[in-house]
Amino acid sequence: MERVIRVGWYGDLVDTGRAQAAWMLLAFFVTFTVTRAITRRIRAKHRRNARPEDEGGLSDLYIGGIHIHHQVWGILMVMLAGLLQFRYAPGTPWAEVLAVTFGAGAALTLDEFALWLHLDDVYWGPEGRKSIDAILLGGALGVVLLTQASPIGAEPERTGGALSNWTYFGGIAFHLVMALLCFLKGKPATGLIGIVVPVVALIGAVRLAKPTSPWALRRYGQRKRERADTRFGPAYTTRRNRLRDLLGGHFPSAE
Repeated sequence: MERVIRVGWYGDLVDTGRAQAAWMLLAFFVTFTVTRAITRRIRAKHRRNARPEDEGGLSDLYIGGIHIHHQVWGILMVMLAGLLQFRYAPGTPWAEVLAVTFGAGAALTLDEFALWLHLDDVYWGPEGRKSIDAILLGGALGVVLLTQASPIGAEPERTGGALSNWTYFGGIAFHLVMALLCFLKGKPATGLIGIVVPVVALIGAVRLAKPTSPWALRRYGQRKRERADTRFGPAYTTRRNRLRDLLGGHFPSAE
């Protein structure tokens, strides 16, 4: 039985050192899904002008009259997993347990990204969509790291000589410059993912910048800025908001 497991798909994850990343990613998505289901249920009770704690079942957590947001538990879980991993670096199965703890904590924390960005309880406000953006970005990075062996590619062979080394480091430099251009063009998600997947950085770097980005403000003339306004106009925002609302619940529009 052990031999069958080792040659299966999970055995491949173990052999390539990606099992922990898989458990972390699974915990991340499951925790986000369960958390949003709970918060949407509590929100529905509030919309009925009822106190969730009076109706029984799920409700907000208060300690000493203070509303304890779930990001608090997420931060503690991420810190705990990191400290134990750095100190003890355990093997299987405790490494996978720490990976699950970290993934769940990251989901709880990023699900309230908008709150610690704005320092205000904007979970269900228009700004709350930024939490969904953070979850999507975190999940995308997790998937990329799970499927990619190395963010900068394989190291050059020692027998390749100076030319091989220069080619290798030149490729890395070009790759990072493309990722930097994505950030300058107002595409942080593309830039972060592009650090791990070079082709994503290249596509984001050559395409049109967002009209409010530093790149567009400094380098675009009137005609090109109008193109950017059209490309990232109301239709683009509507499509993005539709996806955010589908994943996180309905957010009211900004006034």
